[in-house]
Amino acid sequence: MSNRTPPPSAPGKGARPEQGALTRDNDLSKTSETQRVVESMVDGLNDHTIDGIEAFFAPDFRWMGNAGCGTKNGVRAFQDNWQRPFQAAFSDKVCIDEARIVQGEWMAAFGRQEATHSGEFMGIAPTGKRVEIRYMDFWKVQGGKIVDNWVNVDFAHVMQQLGKDPFDGQGWEAFDRGERVPPRPAAKG
Repeated sequence: MSNRTPPPSAPGKGARPEQGALTRDNDLSKTSETQRVVESMVDGLNDHTIDGIEAFFAPDFRWMGNAGCGTKNGVRAFQDNWQRPFQAAFSDKVCIDEARIVQGEWMAAFGRQEATHSGEFMGIAPTGKRVEIRYMDFWKVQGGKIVDNWVNVDFAHVMQQLGKDPFDGQGWEAFDRGERVPPRPAAKG
């Protein structure tokens, strides 16, 4: 529990939740080590390393993905329930971090993987198509190993590239194209 005094709330807005709790005790002296560990791990992913990836991860690390990706607890679960199925579905892949930010024990990146759809993915038979797999990663490094990895992989975008609309025509891109009128919140008062 935090001993900090909560910040004042905006007038008439009520209490606000605590923000940034996970990074409050960030050891800024670890910035170079964090960057080295994560960049080495990304090189390992680009080398398609599965066995041996534990060189970068704590044995009990947590990999927390969005819907469709799942949560992996430990290196073995990451290898068996993420890396192997992912590499079975997508071959010839390369990971390209388009932006990286590192501070203390934390590093974040977003980018894309470019790969060939060469195995079953989300019930879609292999198409041989080249796809772009967009992602965001947030890593926490302690003791020279990744202990936590929060991940968002845009599987919906991948499915659309493979000809399957996971939103069944109800995606909000229709608002952007002018095909549907976006709803508005009900008026207060």
